[in-house]
Amino acid sequence: MPNKEIKIYAPGPNNTIVNHKGEIISPPDNWDFLPAGDAGVTRKVTSKGNCWRIQKKKGRRTISTGIWAPAETIQQAMAEMAATRNTETYKKRQEYAAQRREKQQAAYEQEFHQAVREFLNFHLQHKNLETKMARAITIHAIPVGSGTVARTSMIPLEERAARAVIAWMRHQTTAYDHLNIQRIKGERRRVRRLLAEQSVTLLEKYRAGKPVDEKCPLNRALK
Repeated sequence: MPNKEIKIYAPGPNNTIVNHKGEIISPPDNWDFLPAGDAGVTRKVTSKGNCWRIQKKKGRRTISTGIWAPAETIQQAMAEMAATRNTETYKKRQEYAAQRREKQQAAYEQEFHQAVREFLNFHLQHKNLETKMARAITIHAIPVGSGTVARTSMIPLEERAARAVIAWMRHQTTAYDHLNIQRIKGERRRVRRLLAEQSVTLLEKYRAGKPVDEKCPLNRALK
């Protein structure tokens, strides 16, 4: 039976890898690297035997860049997937899955948009701005693969909407993108917290129906 152990390493320089001890090692000569991106081929390769998964840190996330495995195993997996994908059954299944995802995406977009509007809750005097703002935030946050808080299922929808609003305002109504934040642990989080408080204060003006002038950063952003 094949050895199905999957070891996890970090990427190293020039087709090398770094083990948990920080040592730089090279894969066997008869191995190739399969970049991440084709889940079907990757699953087949990992199911066939021994391989090394390469992962790296990106912010707070750990992402897989691909796997090292015997070249013959990778080639066989690619051939098997190509044959499978050429069948009518597979094509119909993929078409149905794509249609289902489109419907789910459209439904979630409406649901998220409504949640954003409920969080904004502007006074009747500013409902037109609420509409513009909710639409702008939804367009930015909702696409699949955007990596925004709107795409996580780890927190309730209402919290996703609230965080998406504050994140959008951080980039659109504050100087955050141009700040020179010191590389001190916790400093970026502190700055974000202060800007979030400013954003909440600004939102309260619109919720209370207070008059806003042309210089208001939110008013300018929505124009």
